[in-house]
Amino acid sequence: MRKSFLLLLITGSLFISCEKEQDPFLISSSSVGLLTRDVKINELDSIFARDSIVKQVSEGELYRKSNEIEIYDRTGKKLLLLEPVQAFDSTSTIGFIQVMDPRYKTAKGLGKESTFKDIVENYNISRIENTLSAAVIFIDDLNVYVTIDKKQLPVELRYDTQSRIHASQIPDDARIKYFMIDWD
Repeated sequence: MRKSFLLLLITGSLFISCEKEQDPFLISSSSVGLLTRDVKINELDSIFARDSIVKQVSEGELYRKSNEIEIYDRTGKKLLLLEPVQAFDSTSTIGFIQVMDPRYKTAKGLGKESTFKDIVENYNISRIENTLSAAVIFIDDLNVYVTIDKKQLPVELRYDTQSRIHASQIPDDARIKYFMIDWD
């Protein structure tokens, strides 16, 4: 009896130790690294215990509509820019994330340094919005949207905010300027 219990204990500990560790830079529809939709702002200190958290605080908070939180790694490199769903509420969850570090990627390799071709080959584009300075590409399966600077688009689209931009008009080598996750 004692030997079987010991064998069971050893086997169980082997399974637990072999369990795959969560990738701290993996982006999915419900997580960005160790962050999930359910994480509250007051839990960030424990999640990023080895990193630096900078909360934007100023004297004129009455005139500000949000409180952005910047996450830096130990070397001072900016990882993420977070914005809570409810401004100035430490119990609020995260509503918006801007990915700043190229190590954050989806399972299919899409990240801040990807190209439009990477998006087209791996994901369904929900829609493309035409703004003053960028084409905003939405990937609803991931709750992600990315921007591509209009300087990378054909000349006839650069100064036109009225025309609809089609995926076929965006060059394959157009690089992502901003990579955002919207959980709001």
